[in-house]
Amino acid sequence: MNGSKAVLWDMDGTLVNSEELHWISWRKTMAMEYVVITREQFLSTFGQRNDSIVPAWLGCAAKEELYRHLVRRVGVAPEPGVATWLDRLQKHGWQQAIASAAPRANIDAVLEALSAEHVFQSIVSAEDVHRGKPDPEVYLLAASRVGVPAERCIVVEDASAGIEGARLAGMRSIGVSHNGKDLHADVVVKSLEQLEPDAFDRLLS
Repeated sequence: MNGSKAVLWDMDGTLVNSEELHWISWRKTMAMEYVVITREQFLSTFGQRNDSIVPAWLGCAAKEELYRHLVRRVGVAPEPGVATWLDRLQKHGWQQAIASAAPRANIDAVLEALSAEHVFQSIVSAEDVHRGKPDPEVYLLAASRVGVPAERCIVVEDASAGIEGARLAGMRSIGVSHNGKDLHADVVVKSLEQLEPDAFDRLLS
């Protein structure tokens, strides 16, 4: 499959702007447990697997249920440039997969809200792996599911742990740094809108 190529997408903060809905969900769920969390505490764990957060925070299942309810009720917006790139990559024969620390039910709710279920050939969620990013497991599993070797995969991520996981998997990476944070990716942009039309092809050439 020498001509095969794949893009492995992180979800929260990369595909979609879900930070506010996650924050509302955690804050409300914790309040029901009479626990107050600050925005700073929330941001320090955003994008991690729940099982790495929950020893400190209770109410995980209730939080995710509330999050999915909000996604279905108010919707969730794709990050700038995402819709264009999903379409462009699909038309140019790229395999696409989601490689996320989120629970599968959250991913399904988001893809449904975006009407994007048909775009992805595979989904790897928190339930599918034993170790979270920066461990490369999530990417290696996504690559194997779409039948593309690691060296022909590009990871799109907004977090340092995800970029490190891509490096450990032997994959190229595009880092989306919304707030100017330092990401050690092969290409770093503030928004996917800034990428040149041949950016993905150039990374593999």
